[in-house]
Amino acid sequence: MSLQPLEQLEPVTGQARVWQANGNDPKFACVAAGFPLKAGWYRLSIELEDMEGDRLEPMLYFDYGYGMHETWSLYLGFVRNTARRHVGVVLLPFDVQRLRFDPASVPCKFHVRDLRFRRLSRVGAAWRMLHAVATDRNVRGPGIRGLMLDAWRKLRGAGGRHAFATWLHERYMAYGNFKAPTYKRWLKLYDQSVVSTRTLPVRLVSILLPTFNTPEIWLRRCLDSVLAQSYPHWELCVSDDASTEPQVREVLEAYAKRDPRIRIIWRESNGHISAASNSALAMARGDCVALLDHDDELHPAALASIVEAWGRHPQWQFVYTDEDKIDADGQRYDPYFKPNWNPDLLHGQNCVSHLGVYSRALLNAVGGFREGLEGSQDWDLVLRCSERLTSEQIGHVPVVLYHWRAIAGSTAQGVGEKSYAHEAGRRALRGHFERTGVAAEVLEIDGMLGAFRVRYLLPEPRPLISIIVPTRDRLDLLRRCVESILERTTYPHYEILIVDNQSVEPESLVYFSSFDDHPKVRVRKHDQPFNYSSINNDAVVDCRGELICLLNNDAEVITPDWLEELASHAMRPHVGAVGAMLYYPNDTIQHAGVVTGVHGVAAHLYSGMPRGFPGQMARAKLAQGMSAVTAACLMVRREVYLEVGGLDTALQIAFNDIDFCLRLRHLGYTNIWTPFAELYHHESASRGHEDTAEKRARFMHEMEFMKIRWGIQLDHDPIYNPNLTLSGEPFTLAFPPREWQPLSIEPEAIEAASFDAAPRTKVSIA
Repeated sequence: MSLQPLEQLEPVTGQARVWQANGNDPKFACVAAGFPLKAGWYRLSIELEDMEGDRLEPMLYFDYGYGMHETWSLYLGFVRNTARRHVGVVLLPFDVQRLRFDPASVPCKFHVRDLRFRRLSRVGAAWRMLHAVATDRNVRGPGIRGLMLDAWRKLRGAGGRHAFATWLHERYMAYGNFKAPTYKRWLKLYDQSVVSTRTLPVRLVSILLPTFNTPEIWLRRCLDSVLAQSYPHWELCVSDDASTEPQVREVLEAYAKRDPRIRIIWRESNGHISAASNSALAMARGDCVALLDHDDELHPAALASIVEAWGRHPQWQFVYTDEDKIDADGQRYDPYFKPNWNPDLLHGQNCVSHLGVYSRALLNAVGGFREGLEGSQDWDLVLRCSERLTSEQIGHVPVVLYHWRAIAGSTAQGVGEKSYAHEAGRRALRGHFERTGVAAEVLEIDGMLGAFRVRYLLPEPRPLISIIVPTRDRLDLLRRCVESILERTTYPHYEILIVDNQSVEPESLVYFSSFDDHPKVRVRKHDQPFNYSSINNDAVVDCRGELICLLNNDAEVITPDWLEELASHAMRPHVGAVGAMLYYPNDTIQHAGVVTGVHGVAAHLYSGMPRGFPGQMARAKLAQGMSAVTAACLMVRREVYLEVGGLDTALQIAFNDIDFCLRLRHLGYTNIWTPFAELYHHESASRGHEDTAEKRARFMHEMEFMKIRWGIQLDHDPIYNPNLTLSGEPFTLAFPPREWQPLSIEPEAIEAASFDAAPRTKVSIA
């Protein structure tokens, strides 16, 4: 294939096949006479050399007839920083109409030639992948003999050749030559966020720094990080809490002499961090106040980034940023790329601090830091400030601007280092719910210090829940589903509405008739071609319950209080849909919430991970706001279901639940996912997989429908950070990060524009 430059590329004069990338998104069109490339296995080879260091991030983008998107891309991790030919195995699941090659995601100079695809047989592809994994020096694998034995077992096991091919390809992609780049690599490429201070407003930022017996090395690094700020309009308000170590006074006085912006108050008695922070706050003169711990560090662009973003959002009263950890050697690791404002996640963990920057007027209005909440005083502060603000007044800058020191004794090493902080966090949450008049219990989570489960109390009398279970034959699945509900559910006030969609097997019909006089189970006919949306919409009209629970016939209840958990969230006035934790029968995660934009339209979080997997910063174990949840188990108030118009019948099978949840969000509702309602999901067992040309065509049509209706909103999920990928596994790093500044447009304006510009299917329920 010949490579023809499209964007941000210039040939280097006098050097054959050497190019200069002038931006972060250089692109080549791959031109050849052989398109379309037929689906199948290929040997991909390319000669590529970075001429300025290790800066290449080669990607291929495939157009399967629906344009190019991050979902349909492949990171060429087998390309090393050497002047030679690089070779890998590629699977094309569909015919490829066009191909694009993006060599890098930062400006650089490189040599490239001779991109080739050569068709492989299945046996040839399998051998190359087996050999690559077994001989990869970067992986401690089983060796070629052990791998061949594993392969033979897989080939002889259930699923045969198809299961073997899937297993081998996944292993090759994960452990062979397509390994995802590391955070260290990501920092090298993208941690260059220099914000020009020329056009920034002059806005004094007061940095509060309480100190107490800080080791000299960490105190100096902390102070140096403040002095290194590119934004000059700051003051450092140091409140020393009666330190007994002499080096603290010596260091602070030396730095104060170096820079008049450093001001110090020497407290006469030790009052702990809340009292010391209040002393620092009393000194502050700035419009906004930033919080800094005495052994942590600020990114050089921290204040400039905050001031620049706050200038574009003058309604903000409180801002938080992303963060990572920094060890004793100055190595950064374990980034927390946070969601936008997510109060339900905040009720489970302190997902806001650090870096937190507040309006000084707001801090004074809430009375500063509360004594007696030491260890979680910042969590308590966020909760009390949020009680006075709307979500539009709380900003998130998705850039790592704070480095949390991870050393022995630091909370960064684990909240167990300061167990008193856990109890303080629970008291902070209880106080928050008391002040806001919310009836809720704050419960412990086994093995998770510093995190909590909030159980919202249900009204009395408890609402009737109508559980809708569509089915077509497959009695084995339906019987297991219904019996698990009847035998394990502790919630007393529910009905099951089985919707029979043209079952024909005699044993199914006999089973339906067994419920003729059952006090909790009814059977309803739906004698029309399968359309998941229409089946549920029609059934809702026949429901008696105040709450609707959509449930697949291949689901099986695990936790007896699953209905209590779902209903406790669904009855909250601002909540729309509520989803559950679903597992495959082998105890791996099938659904832990949904993010949009990943894989084109949406993806389940942590799919395939083992039961108990914590997820990013324990988010797989905490209830939180989500843009969407799956309708395989979804609860919503009946009035809300009708208000939004139910599921869209234009989406017969795929994405109707995603669209439903996004329309709920459009109306101002919050969708919730909870890990505390658990079920097994024998996914799509009664309907089958997308294994025919007709099913694949319908799936691609419904995917295109979603892209037209929702547009750029899919790629800007507020619960999913722009530093995380849309093309690989959710919560892995994006190369490069996506732009987040366009989100300065008001969300209402984005939604209105994308809705009004796109053709819409009328959604209504008779």
